[in-house]
Amino acid sequence: MIQAFVKRHKLPPAFAPLAEQYYLPLCEWILPQIGAKPVVLGINGAQGTGKSTLAEFVADYFKAQEKTVVSLSIDDLYLTKSERADLAQRIHPLMQTRGVPGTHDVQAGIHYIQALKRGEPCKIMRFDKSIDDRCGESEWTRVRSAPDVIILEGWCVGAVPEVVSNLQRPINELEIKEDASGMWRHYVNDALAEYQRLFAELDFLVMLKAPNFDCVYQWRLEQEQKLAAATGGGSGIMSAEQIARFIQHYERLTQHNLDTLPAVADVVFHLNNKHQIDKAEYKPAGIPKSLI
Repeated sequence: MIQAFVKRHKLPPAFAPLAEQYYLPLCEWILPQIGAKPVVLGINGAQGTGKSTLAEFVADYFKAQEKTVVSLSIDDLYLTKSERADLAQRIHPLMQTRGVPGTHDVQAGIHYIQALKRGEPCKIMRFDKSIDDRCGESEWTRVRSAPDVIILEGWCVGAVPEVVSNLQRPINELEIKEDASGMWRHYVNDALAEYQRLFAELDFLVMLKAPNFDCVYQWRLEQEQKLAAATGGGSGIMSAEQIARFIQHYERLTQHNLDTLPAVADVVFHLNNKHQIDKAEYKPAGIPKSLI
């Protein structure tokens, strides 16, 4: 199964031993916990940590075990471009940029997971980053019955709001120059409170933990450089300066997640600065619902 996955997704050979040592045991840990109701698995990871690949591997594993799987990214829940433009006018210009809490349709995510748990037919919306907007409904995923496993992956999955007093001091150039009043970061933090209802639907949370935020920036830069090499460059490729500004939108909450989620997640994969997993930490108790 692992070799077929590597070939299908054109992954480097180094992925195979990683999957054998860490991802396969994770799937085998979840498998006996599948019962009459769907298991809802959350996957958290900063940009470039490999959360999408992990989600795809978990889905492929359970499908090979003849289990039905529905995968959902927090990115699929983005508000439309026009809805974010409205937020940018009413709340703060930084709300135009998708990604932070407040730029998702959280109620839709709650509806999807609850409907899937009840076995009700639903159509799950999808988002096209190339046009920065939702796909047409003809491209949404139609689900007709309850799956065995529901996967929700995303960089802020499981995140909890910061203490308000922590929001007073800006932490990077973006916040200093473009959010001097703190209105944007306060709005994002307040919006995250609503996300707790979505995260309460999770049965298990897995975190891919980067060693620090500097690594997150470097990995995101490497992603863009690989994309540029593969496509020959183009108008959609960001420069190092553009990436530095872009990633600052997520720095505050990413750092907060690095500080807080290891104590909350059921499984933590600790990554080193070479993008490799050093160790896996399993917690037998489940997610403390009082913390999410």
